[in-house]
Amino acid sequence: MTSSRVGRRRRVRLLLVALGAGAVLGAGLLVPDELVGDAPRLVEPEPLATVAPEPEPDPCAVLVEAMAPRDRLAQLLMVGVDPSGPAAALVVVGQDHVGGVFLGGNATGLLVNQALAPVRDAAALPLTVAVDDEGGRVQRIDALDGDLPSPRVMAASMTPEQVRAAAKDRGAKLRARGVTLDFAPVVDLSDQQAGSVIGDRSFSADPVVATRYAGAFAAGLRDAGLLPVLKHFPGHGSTSGDSHRGAVSTPPLDRLRANDLRPYRDLTAEGPVAVMTGHLTVPDLTEGVPASLSPHAYAVLRGELGFDGLTITDDLGAMRAVSDRYPLPEAVLLALRSGADIAFWSSGGRVAEVLDRLEAAVAAGELDPAAVATSLGRVLRAKSAC
Repeated sequence: MTSSRVGRRRRVRLLLVALGAGAVLGAGLLVPDELVGDAPRLVEPEPLATVAPEPEPDPCAVLVEAMAPRDRLAQLLMVGVDPSGPAAALVVVGQDHVGGVFLGGNATGLLVNQALAPVRDAAALPLTVAVDDEGGRVQRIDALDGDLPSPRVMAASMTPEQVRAAAKDRGAKLRARGVTLDFAPVVDLSDQQAGSVIGDRSFSADPVVATRYAGAFAAGLRDAGLLPVLKHFPGHGSTSGDSHRGAVSTPPLDRLRANDLRPYRDLTAEGPVAVMTGHLTVPDLTEGVPASLSPHAYAVLRGELGFDGLTITDDLGAMRAVSDRYPLPEAVLLALRSGADIAFWSSGGRVAEVLDRLEAAVAAGELDPAAVATSLGRVLRAKSAC
């Protein structure tokens, strides 16, 4: 063997050492010509088997798996409690393990002097505390922290930047009192008289104006650490009546697409929000049942509008568009089966009865455990529980 060939082999060995196995395997290997003849060629090495890294477990899925089946269902409930003191809230949170409580009415005992602290401490998971605080006719802390103008007045007298600042200030006061979720802003489009079912609760009948101002209000609540709730999907502003008093109907779906659905299309992409589904019958969509209990309505929200956040029903226990037709446990079951993540009723009580019905529905195949797990994942993420 000539000295030049010996030198070439030595250089190849040194190159292998310098490159390391990984680099050599990643490219062709030049073999000395005395091993393959006069024409050097590239020899492709046999690939090494690679093992994909184990995916990180979904912390929400891990948490869901560790929960008792009845507790999973309880986290999908939001229940009205006596706002004058903690006794009723301690029962539904400490014993029934509900995921959220709603403070309605005029009493403010639970909103002062950190009265909610023992209720939160009784919860194994972070507790959602909800109120209705839109401004104008629908306020919760005006007796404690001052008046907030109605949405219609805000849109007529303030800039969107001023509305955002006002909502941030209001949200900070709510947050300091223990509230985590506000059933606001209203995104219904309406030019009805001020005192009608929506009326001055609407920022505007113009979808562009309503979207701009409702978006500013939602952003202000988020700035303060609250989760805003857009309502009432798919649009209560041009319905035939008041869903508190009985069944109501909206215009056909194409008219809703052109107007009432536009705020949902835009605002659900701007930041975290929840959506409240209304007890509104859409003639060519919901097959005669309220949207809150219709899988077709949730399909529009999830599929057509691409919303993957939290959905909450309007009040299932005190609004006659539902309560005239369904007992509360059946209404809750229908809502969860149809796609709601949280079933809400303001009247309080009956939690054990509702949970018994839901557990029986899971056992009988009426309620899909996978759907329960999906909704529970949204609930837990919305309250930063995992």
